[in-house]
Amino acid sequence: MRVTWGTAASATLHCLTGCAIGEVLGMVIATALGWHTLPSILLAVVLAFVFGYALTMRGLIRARLTWRSALRLALAADTVSILIMEIVDNGVMLIIPGAMDAGLATLLFWGALAFSLLVAFVVTTPINKWIIGRGRGHAVIHAYHH
Repeated sequence: MRVTWGTAASATLHCLTGCAIGEVLGMVIATALGWHTLPSILLAVVLAFVFGYALTMRGLIRARLTWRSALRLALAADTVSILIMEIVDNGVMLIIPGAMDAGLATLLFWGALAFSLLVAFVVTTPINKWIIGRGRGHAVIHAYHH
């Protein structure tokens, strides 16, 4: 299956949207609760997966699939992409000095988060291109897009 960079970028951007919502919400909640680095990252990762899957499922349910079928397809389509994106995103946040301890009102926090999501997008796009080209990842849900 021949896959364009545009298709791969679109699939990655879709995945990044869910990841970003979960990451931001997780970091905001964890920071507001005064949590340390590890629980903050765990919450952000869990929420990234939840929102990533939810965005995919929304379109599949709109295409009249059952909730169970939509969940199975979302798991098949998004798991590898979200996993890679989360490893890269959180890895970048951890190596930027002070980023995880910066408050929500700081440019360091938001700049580091934006940069980490950009790096995750750049790293994940070629991987998604390869996965889609093999009929996996977002290729399994392509028929349901309108």
